[in-house]
Amino acid sequence: SPQTKGAGQDPASLAPAASLSSHRATVEHGFPSQPSALAYDPVLRVMAIGTKAGAVKLYGAPGVELTGLHKETATVTQLHFLPGQVGVCGWLLSLLDDNTLHLWEVCQKDGCSHLEETRSFGLPGRPGCSPGITRVTVVLPMSSCAVACLGTEGGAVYFLALPTLVLLEDKTLFPDEILQSVPDEYRCGKALGPVESIQEHPRDSSRLLIGYSRGLVVLWEQSTRVVQHLFLGNQQLESLAWEQSGKSIVSSHSDGGYMVWAVSGAGQKTQQPVMSTIPYGPFPCKAISKILWRTCESGNPFIIFSGGMPRASYGDRHCVSVLQGQTLATLDFTSRVIDFFTVQSPEVAEGGFENPRALVVLVEEELVAIDLQTPGWPTIPAPYLAPLHSSAITCSCHVSNVPLKLWERIISAGEQQSPRLSSAAWPIDGGKNLAQEPTQRGLLLTGHEDGTVRFWDASGVSLKPLYKLGTAGIFQTDCEHNDSLNQAGEEEWPPFRKVGCFDPYSDDPRLGVQKIALCKYTAKMVVAGTAGQVLVMELSDEKSEHAVSVATVDLLQDREGFTWKGHDRLAPRNGPLPFAPGFQPSVLVQCVPPAAVTAVTLHSEWNLVAFGTSHGFGLFDYYRRNPVLASPSRSPCGSRSAASARAGCRARRGSTPACPPPQVQEANAQLAEQAGPPEVEMTPVQRRIEPRSADDSLSGVVRCLYFADTFLRDAAHHGPTMWAGTNSGSVFAYALEVPSQEKFSERAVEAVLGKEIQLMHRAPVVAIAVLDGRGNPLPEPYEVSRDLAKAPDMQGSHSMLISSEEQFKVFTLPKVSAKTKFKLTAHEGCRVRKVALVSLASASSEERLENCLACLTNLGDIHIFTVPSLRPQVHYGCIRKEDISGIASCVFTKHGQGFYLISPSEFERFSLSARNVTEPLCRLEVARLQDTSCLRWDVSQGQGGFAMAASLYPHPIAPAPAITSLCVSFQQQLDGDAEAAASQRYPRPAQPRGTTLPYRQ
Repeated sequence: SPQTKGAGQDPASLAPAASLSSHRATVEHGFPSQPSALAYDPVLRVMAIGTKAGAVKLYGAPGVELTGLHKETATVTQLHFLPGQVGVCGWLLSLLDDNTLHLWEVCQKDGCSHLEETRSFGLPGRPGCSPGITRVTVVLPMSSCAVACLGTEGGAVYFLALPTLVLLEDKTLFPDEILQSVPDEYRCGKALGPVESIQEHPRDSSRLLIGYSRGLVVLWEQSTRVVQHLFLGNQQLESLAWEQSGKSIVSSHSDGGYMVWAVSGAGQKTQQPVMSTIPYGPFPCKAISKILWRTCESGNPFIIFSGGMPRASYGDRHCVSVLQGQTLATLDFTSRVIDFFTVQSPEVAEGGFENPRALVVLVEEELVAIDLQTPGWPTIPAPYLAPLHSSAITCSCHVSNVPLKLWERIISAGEQQSPRLSSAAWPIDGGKNLAQEPTQRGLLLTGHEDGTVRFWDASGVSLKPLYKLGTAGIFQTDCEHNDSLNQAGEEEWPPFRKVGCFDPYSDDPRLGVQKIALCKYTAKMVVAGTAGQVLVMELSDEKSEHAVSVATVDLLQDREGFTWKGHDRLAPRNGPLPFAPGFQPSVLVQCVPPAAVTAVTLHSEWNLVAFGTSHGFGLFDYYRRNPVLASPSRSPCGSRSAASARAGCRARRGSTPACPPPQVQEANAQLAEQAGPPEVEMTPVQRRIEPRSADDSLSGVVRCLYFADTFLRDAAHHGPTMWAGTNSGSVFAYALEVPSQEKFSERAVEAVLGKEIQLMHRAPVVAIAVLDGRGNPLPEPYEVSRDLAKAPDMQGSHSMLISSEEQFKVFTLPKVSAKTKFKLTAHEGCRVRKVALVSLASASSEERLENCLACLTNLGDIHIFTVPSLRPQVHYGCIRKEDISGIASCVFTKHGQGFYLISPSEFERFSLSARNVTEPLCRLEVARLQDTSCLRWDVSQGQGGFAMAASLYPHPIAPAPAITSLCVSFQQQLDGDAEAAASQRYPRPAQPRGTTLPYRQ
């Protein structure tokens, strides 16, 4: 392993890493990127979402998540659950845009459910015809679960045996066969066009409703191959739906209208619908792409459809309309509608009423559920799939072990933000979450482009939204947010209702949140932004109205000859402002110049906040509301050695460090020699570190800030300190004079420059941490005083760990002499991007915890080191090196987990700890009468194949030989009469409504 200068033999360095650390991706939080298909299984009560990347994700009750990935990277265009019955369910068909069908099965392994692809099928082309002729446009698994119908671009309907995915060629229905029943005057030499919809009769599975693009709809009797009814529509067809009784159908069309047709006796030809309407006419409208008809015991049915907007005025709107009697709601989304479905009441009412309880709509950027049983049809809050990117994520941080009181206050503030939401339970509640209850409450905070900070419950598998903090209202922005859609007048037509929270537009790019800090013990928070704004906030349980104090901190100290060419600062609003319960601002600190804040840290016990930009860093006392320090981050003396400040270079509050005289610089040079030779030596496994120019325009960027109670002046006295690291490898250390809590109002905080360290090769400083005499990280503010952590060892000497982009180095304090270092090994231009001190727990011993240094590089690798010895333990490939945004967004937790963005809307969660793992462990009750994993016979095998079927699915009444012969007759018929024949020969045993006998398979 790579050599480590001065590495000590502490117990952690000798510990086997495998028992502490184990890397794996565990769960994907957020909303699937680029969703393309949706399906719902009313028996399992789960939904499936397919994506353009070929992923298939199943969701049930919170914590119930299954994921599958097609071998082909192709768009999932359709998803269909095979109509499940009790004892026979858990299959899913997917159609990809390469025209292949894939069968997925929910399988059980080690007591948990998994999603596995079991077989695939491609429809063969017809000789002499274009390949597009057999492109599948419609998939309909029949309720018998034995056959799937495939409508195609060429107008043919193919039939596929399930679950074997074998084509039943003798059953194929070509358009020529249909045209024989069509009147001559309707044909007019025109083709019927692609099949747009196939729907099974709700009361008679032998009859299929088939709709063609041209407008013709036929009711087809499968067993006799007869057209029972023709509906001679002339408007281009988009979709079809049955009314539950089977006496009516509804069709939607390209002109923005829909028609209701009566279904009568055999041999009928209907030219005129019972009712025809263009809901948003009379001017030209866009197509109604999908329509549903749901019956209600209480009265009028629901008509639900997507599209149909007036083309000229609202052609760019993405809408789903809900109509019941005289009540109409036009649900207006900010992204394209992918698909939707309704969730019915668990028990079917007498008379077959569907009584839909919820409408679930998948749009490109979010999932929305509407409560259809509560007046006003309010939105049901989703427990998962929240659109993390409702405004683009600009930063994030994680808070572990959140106290219960703070947790409850945050939840309460969030609940008061959304009084109009439905209180109905989440309707998709299938499966069982087997994961243990989280042992601690974890909070993920995301900062956004629109100036909001969102609080997420990251304790378990489902990333649940808790509360949204907005900062835009504090400032005068160029264009005020226009929320007129929510205040639609009673007379406005259509009656738009803005639904969902995805809003990609920001009032002002300067509002973007760059850094967040939260003290979980005092509920103090700092939010820093793109225009140099630093907001100090405090959680309040009551609404209030107050003015926000404004303080300006000049980080350049009026440097001559400097001209700021960037954006202006955000102008704060004057006078008292109203604030809802939640985090409310008390002070606005404005950096000058108004450059983006690059680092921030908070010490609530000392009432201090430190912040940095590309021009310098400042320290602010938010109790007294006055600046303590403002300093340019570039050293005024140019390059200086590692211990240059030890000669007593002092800086009083608000002043700039002065340049030491020549004799002091000479003394500093001698101290630097004592600290170790220049870091240019090269070993076989360590990369040479390249010197950097001091004139780099980014050298002044403040990369990290850190507060610590440690030894800076001498080894006998410890006290508050502040450390700042820059892009040019400089570290500034300040001794702070902080009065006690009793004297805070009497004395001001003072800052004195104690030391300035210059890393030899000017590599940017990524992180700074102080370790106590036992090598443990210092506790957070208030942890010791509230008996939440052990007091740090203040007897032994402290160490300071400085992480740069190229190496890790441990110095002793207060001498600042080099103790240990590790140069990151790589030959491909490796750089440290993120580091964190994490606590890793052993999988074998609950008592064993070790503090380690976790490091993410620009190659996407994570390295684990012991501290303070810096002995390398293990390293893992975590993120693709090409995924720059993923690497930049990574955040570690204190207990060895992490998050990074795999798309603008999804976090990948991973674990580095052998014990601390958050992953979906769930079970869907899909137990079949026998294990179907060996269900791999082929219909073409004839009686032998069906004998295998009979052995796998023994009939509860009939003997095995009898059921075998019955299966053979099934093979000969393969139509809707087979089940009728079976029921006559072997009467159906008493069983719960909706169950299915196994001979269907």
